[in-house]
This record gives sequence, structure tokens and C-alpha cells, in this order.
Amino acid sequence: MSSSTPSFRRLLVVIKQTAYEEYSQLRLRGQAPKALRWKRLESRFHTHQQCVNDLVDILKRNNLQFSCVNRAELDRQHLADVDLVIAVGGDGTCLSAAHFLDHGTIPLLGINSDPMSEEHKIVKKKKTDERTSHGALCACTAANMKGKLPRILHGGGILSTRTRIQCIVKSTFSETRLVPALNDLLIANPSPAAVSRFRMGWLKQVKEPVQSLGSMTDPSYLPKSQYGTVTRFGGNLYDVDNSLNVWSSGLWVSTGTGSSAAMAA
Repeated sequence: MSSSTPSFRRLLVVIKQTAYEEYSQLRLRGQAPKALRWKRLESRFHTHQQCVNDLVDILKRNNLQFSCVNRAELDRQHLADVDLVIAVGGDGTCLSAAHFLDHGTIPLLGINSDPMSEEHKIVKKKKTDERTSHGALCACTAANMKGKLPRILHGGGILSTRTRIQCIVKSTFSETRLVPALNDLLIANPSPAAVSRFRMGWLKQVKEPVQSLGSMTDPSYLPKSQYGTVTRFGGNLYDVDNSLNVWSSGLWVSTGTGSSAAMAA
């Protein structure tokens, strides 16, 4: 049941940068591709911009405090004292905004600013135009947000939990924790035409060798294995067990959200 008092104190509106804006910047530098449908790109940009203007008007009429940031400029500092993030664009904008919601304490609301028409959903084209978004992760669209959004902002929405996936890239003496992903994780060669080669298996803890304190910074301190795959996780040594060499297009790991989107694509 919704109330007359807004359920959120301060909002952050994350706005996608359209293809028209990106290519316009490239054109100023003489780097834009030649074969572009500028009229279509400009039309999509104006449709998106109208949705942003309508959203700002709704937030003002509901006396809500909010700030806006471009999707490309979003940083964790923008999330200070924010209790709701609104992503305006499509699924890509929602996924980008979700990267910065580390602990899941701030809800995310997606608005599809340029929804795909019913005709586009039925007719499958070989070539996609510079157009619309599927909006599978969006709670409302530019067409219906004037009716849905005020109700959500006043407590009439339903929060749902989505599982995310996170990858830790590990080398002998360094560790990089990537941002959590809402959809999927792809480990592959940077070149789509190249074959990815890697070893895949299960981690098995190995016994810590007895060494002097000074030798712990020496790579030779690690115990030897057949494939040289011994590494340290959480202060413990592990090796890859029951492994196999893989030559493939890569390794694709999806969450429930990512797998559903892949099957619907």
C-alpha cells in the first residue's frame, strides 16, 4: 500500500549516454564512422531526452531530492547518502549502475527511456538499428512511468533480490577483485576470432612448506606442481586438481538474470 509520504529521501538518477551523443563527439574530432544513420540516431536521442525531462518533472512534483549523473561518469562517491538509484536508459544502464552497488543496500530502479515497440519484438531483423532497448531489467518505461513511478516512490513497489557474480583475478603475489556483475562473466581472448586456451579444474588446498620468513617473498617458495598452478587464496595455498586443458571460445558464467537474458536474446 502506498502512502502520501515518499519512501526515499534522496535519489541518484543515472542517465545513459546515447549513441548520438557519443558519435557526435567523435565527429567533432573527425573520428566518427562514415556510414551512420544520423537522423535515426538523433530521433532516438530526442526520445531518450524527453523521458529524462519527464522523469525530472515527476521527481520535482513529488518534492524529492535528487541529483543526476551521466552513466559514463558514475562513481561510488555519487552514492553517498543515496537511498535509491534510478537508471534511465535500458538494460545496459541498469547493469552499469549495479556495478557500484557493492553491498546491495541501495535499491535500483530501471526506466526504459526508449522501449522497443511490439512490432520490433515480433519481427526479428538481421540488422539492428541504432534504436531501442529491450528493457528486461526495467520496472517501467517512458510510456507508463507517469502512472507507475509516483506509486513506487511512495512505497507501492515490490523489492526483489537479484544474485550477482564476482571474479577475483589472482597471480602469485597480487589479487584483483572485479566489480560484481548482475548478468554474466566472460573469460575469453580479447580478440573474438582467437581461441582461448586455459586450464580448468577444482581448487585443492596443499600443505604449507616450512621456509624461513625471508624466503616467503621469493617465488620459488611456493611448492612445485605439474602445471605450475599453485597460488594463495585467503592466506592458504591451493593447487588445481582434476583439471583439463581447454581450447574454446571462452568460459561464460551467468547468474539467473544473465542466463534468462541470454535465452531471450
